[in-house]
Amino acid sequence: MSPLAQDGDLVQLQGSGYKSHILRLKAGEVLQTHRGVIRHDAVIGQPWGARLESHTGSPFYLFQPGLADLIRETKRTTQILYPKDIGYILLVMGVGPGKRVLEAGTGSGGLTTAFAYMVGDAGKVVSYERKPEVQALARANLSRLGFENRVDFKLGDAEDGFTERDVDALFLDLPNPYDYIGQAKASLKSGGYLGILVPTVNQVSRCLQALKLQQFAFVEVCEILLRFFKTDWDRLRPVDRMVAHTGYLIFGRSVFESSDELFDGEVSELA
Repeated sequence: MSPLAQDGDLVQLQGSGYKSHILRLKAGEVLQTHRGVIRHDAVIGQPWGARLESHTGSPFYLFQPGLADLIRETKRTTQILYPKDIGYILLVMGVGPGKRVLEAGTGSGGLTTAFAYMVGDAGKVVSYERKPEVQALARANLSRLGFENRVDFKLGDAEDGFTERDVDALFLDLPNPYDYIGQAKASLKSGGYLGILVPTVNQVSRCLQALKLQQFAFVEVCEILLRFFKTDWDRLRPVDRMVAHTGYLIFGRSVFESSDELFDGEVSELA
């Protein structure tokens, strides 16, 4: 990566008050903001971290956007996962360069963006979505970031299963994921990771039963809470609000044969 911003680079212009703009530089174009106009030509050739000004004199700093920045700026019609959850999902499920990852429930493409970012050009993400209009927005979001070649978007219902086999990791972000654990099992390689997001403990319970019935092992349930602190070193304390419960995360590994010692509770056939 060049030490200077180049024509065609994806950049972040961070203004005061933490307002930022993520855009792809193109010679001759301009960025319109409520704090003034910034010409792309004035950004091209500047070093990363440089302080720039709009035509009204408002300051902006030039950065390479991080993954959290890309996700926060995702255009959405549906709720996307928070970076605090996504980071843990990526680590636990071993998502990295060259991996094959499948997700059901594309939504606006926030998690899709993270998967595509992590698997690199050698990997592949397959994302299933039932609604064409929702998928169209996700496609546009990934294309804007230059990740469209890393993702296969498919229209389909998880109930019908997935055509892919032996994927490394699979994530379900659906209203009733417990109904599709069998379909996920069929697509995962042995030892592969399954991840699930649900908002209520009732859904967690149903997922745990389904996971045992479908021979998943080493199952974990967690929620992630995030609290920021004010950056005044003379009066250091937490901010007034925190990002608390956003959902329960469930993880498991696909195995040939599970055993009772790997689960705390008894399981019965699901209704």
